Amino acid sequence: MKKEEALPKNRYTGKYYTRQPILFVIFGIVLLIGLFSSTIYYSGQFLSFQALPGTSTIPLFMVTTILTVLAFLITHILLFVFVYKFRSRSGHIATPIRGNLKLELMWTIFPALMFITLFLWSQSLWNEIKKTAVEDKLVIEVMAEQFNWNTRYGGVDQKLGRSAFRFISDENAMGIDRSDPNSEDDFIPLQMHIPKNQTVTLLLHSKDVIHSFYIPSFGTKMDAVPGMTTSMHFKALYSTDEMRKKLNDNEFNYEVACAELCGKMHFAMKLILIVDEREQFDTWYASQRNASIALQ
Repeated sequence: MKKEEALPKNRYTGKYYTRQPILFVIFGIVLLIGLFSSTIYYSGQFLSFQALPGTSTIPLFMVTTILTVLAFLITHILLFVFVYKFRSRSGHIATPIRGNLKLELMWTIFPALMFITLFLWSQSLWNEIKKTAVEDKLVIEVMAEQFNWNTRYGGVDQKLGRSAFRFISDENAMGIDRSDPNSEDDFIPLQMHIPKNQTVTLLLHSKDVIHSFYIPSFGTKMDAVPGMTTSMHFKALYSTDEMRKKLNDNEFNYEVACAELCGKMHFAMKLILIVDEREQFDTWYASQRNASIALQ
């Protein structure tokens, strides 16, 4: 048998597969050009940390992004190159590779070291964030459900009444314990407001599936898990009005999104977060006690 006869051929045309590798390389070039172009075009809409300068998570985020991009580029460029270089050609028979210990050690050890480094770095940051003692904080309860966010504030005394999943019903979406005196002045507003320069602690719950409370402008996120309470705290350094002036965008709003795929309407699970000056927040907070949506 001739070498040419041992090569794979198209079963319909009887010709060697020579066009597909070239098309694959062209596809790869177009793909990479499209990725770079879209990255540059949408760069202004990527994660914005203007509202939270100096946060310790930014270096970790940037290093992780750079390493991920480099790994993507290296593996995909090599994929396109190898498909073309080792394409089926007349008179050439592929030689099987039995194994390369050095190569296998390299692509095992290097990713493992990067993963361990990022894990230890992120774990130390996580421990620092969670152990931070917070005084003079505003505590807000958040209940996630498909596809909505509900928030509850502590009323005049700024103390949240007890809540539990067994109390959840159609009339009591947040599972508030009505027998707790602290819940008598709690209120559930239509919008979420927080004051500037005060630490906010969120107590997160979910009624159905896993959701994720994500504020892109703050670079902060925490999952809301059914059957348990998770918490997070953050501080807004700029009010909504200040950010509008800073970005020269009168339509800007801080936005809360769900960062965990939770169903068909996941994309629409959003909440506007308004950051007020202290005086504005106090006025808004006091007005909620007599609002029609206040809990009595």
